[in-house]
Amino acid sequence: MVPQLVSVAPMKTLLLTEKDVKQLLSMDEVMQVVESAFKAKGLGHAQMPAKIYLFYNKYKGDLRAMPSYLQELDISAVKIVNSHPENPTKHGLPTVMAIIILVDPKNGAPIAIMGGTWATDMRTGAAGGITAKYLAKKDSKVVGLIGAGAQARTQLMGLLSLYKKLEEVRVWSLPDGTKEAFVADMEPKYGDVAEIIAVENVKDAVEAADIIVTVTPSRKPLVSNDWVEAGMHFNCIGADAPGKQELDPDILRRAKIFVDDREQASHGGEINVPLTKGIITSQNISGEIGEVVAGLKLGRASPDEITVFTSTGLAVQDAVTADLAYKKALAKGIGQFVEII
Repeated sequence: MVPQLVSVAPMKTLLLTEKDVKQLLSMDEVMQVVESAFKAKGLGHAQMPAKIYLFYNKYKGDLRAMPSYLQELDISAVKIVNSHPENPTKHGLPTVMAIIILVDPKNGAPIAIMGGTWATDMRTGAAGGITAKYLAKKDSKVVGLIGAGAQARTQLMGLLSLYKKLEEVRVWSLPDGTKEAFVADMEPKYGDVAEIIAVENVKDAVEAADIIVTVTPSRKPLVSNDWVEAGMHFNCIGADAPGKQELDPDILRRAKIFVDDREQASHGGEINVPLTKGIITSQNISGEIGEVVAGLKLGRASPDEITVFTSTGLAVQDAVTADLAYKKALAKGIGQFVEII
C-alpha cells in the first residue's frame, strides 16, 4: 500500500516592525491585558518558566529568553530581549531591544513575529500602573522618577492612565542631559495633567513623594532609607538581573514587599542582593502581585504602610501584549505576511 502524501498549506506569519507595534498599542489597552495576565498567573493558569540568561560579561550585557503560555486565554509567546547599558553611548542603540514570537498553541506555528522593544516598554509601564492601583495610596499626587530613559516614559504613562492627573512629577538622572530631554519630551504631551520637573539629586525626587519609581541599571543603592516616609510606594523596575539594586536595603526591612515572580525576583529583582546577604529573608515577601490582583492576598492595608513592588518582567505580560498588537494589526490591515515555514 502506497502511503498517502499529505499536502501542507503555506504557513503565513505576520511580521510587525517596531513602527507598526508603536502605532497599535495604547497604554489603556495594555493596562487591561497586563492586569489579566497578572490575574491568570496569580490563579495558576499560566506556564511560565523563569527567564533563561546568557551573560556577555566582556560587553557588560546579557540576553534573556522568556517563554509563556496562558492556558485559559490560549495565548503563547516567546520573547528574546537584551540589556546592554552601554549601547546608547557606544553603539547608538537602545539599552533594551527585543523580538517576540507569537505562537498558535494548537499547532505550534509562529503566527506573528514582531519588534518587542516598545511592547516591553509598554507592558512594563502598564505593570507599574496596575501595581500602583493595588499598592499605592488612592490619592497619590506626587511621583518621583529615578532614571529618565525609555522605561521612565512608559512608567509615567502607566501612572497617568491610572490616576489621570498628578500634581507633580520629579525626574532625576545622571548629569548627562537625559532628565532635561525627558522633560522636553513629556511636557508637551502631559504638561496639562502633571507638572514635570527635573531635579538635581535623588533626595529631591524622593522626599514627600507618594510614589517613587526606580528605572536605572544601578548596582548600588540610590534611594536612602532616611528619605522614606510612611505611606510611600515604590515601583522598583531597574533591578532586573543579578547584582542590581536601587534601594537602601533598610527600606525593604520596613516595607510590605510584593514581587512579580518569586523565583525571578529572588535571583534578579530588587530583593536579590539583600536576600543573598541575609539582610532580608523570603519571609519578608508578602506575595506576588498576581495574587493580589486575583484577590488571593491583600495589597495595601493602611495609608501608613510602605509598599514595594519589585519587577523583573513577566513573559506572560509579553504574550498578552503581543496578542493585543497582533489582533489589532489584523483588524487594521497593518504588517506584512511572509512564508517563513
